[in-house]
Amino acid sequence: MSCAGCRDGRAFPHSFSMAFQPIVHAASGEVFAYEALVRGPAGESAATVLGAVDDTNRYAFDQQCRVKAIELAAGRAPAPARLSINFMPNAVYEPRACIRLTLATAERVGFPLDRIIFEFTEDERMDPAHILNIIRTYREIGFATAIDDFGAGHAGLGLLTRFQPDIVKLDMNLIRDIDTDRARRIVVRHTLAMLADLGITTICEGVETSGELAVLRDLGVELIQGYVLARPAFERFETPRMVA
Repeated sequence: MSCAGCRDGRAFPHSFSMAFQPIVHAASGEVFAYEALVRGPAGESAATVLGAVDDTNRYAFDQQCRVKAIELAAGRAPAPARLSINFMPNAVYEPRACIRLTLATAERVGFPLDRIIFEFTEDERMDPAHILNIIRTYREIGFATAIDDFGAGHAGLGLLTRFQPDIVKLDMNLIRDIDTDRARRIVVRHTLAMLADLGITTICEGVETSGELAVLRDLGVELIQGYVLARPAFERFETPRMVA
């Protein structure tokens, strides 16, 4: 089976590249993964690329993002750090058909499948049955899966009653000023406990200050992503700074 819209990705008419931001173990400072973030060909903002994505080229764009991220990570991303790639659920017709170019690229450049995470944001309205099919298929192949921006999208808790991804990334709006906001601390503490009960790893993203980081460490958060540790680096895989 093949998809006319996403067979090879060559239909997206604009060039682009990727920046990479580390996701870090809060206690040790070791890198767990690098998230691939789309940028213009010379490092321009994501908006300069995403503004060109529409219904006619979304499938090709999604395919080419996967290819570009894997090609840049091969031989550059330090092992055993994983590579986290954002994907668009509505750009996947049939999971096993639409994954073929990804598999071929990983094999061509020698990037291990078990180091790849596919993350999707819940701010896009989705068919839960379709998402469940994608996640099951990706797990069977050997990929990990993640929900991005959890707490800010359409589905929220209802999504977790249908399926449980390997990773949930808490939205930055839950993290912002958590060191001075009691309500945020309560919500995050109970969310962490719920996800742990479900066997889901949690990443807190958008961490910008040492105060936020200290509170998250006190709450037992394992994985952190944010400017306090490292900004996205254009076509580079940088070592994050350690914050006491």
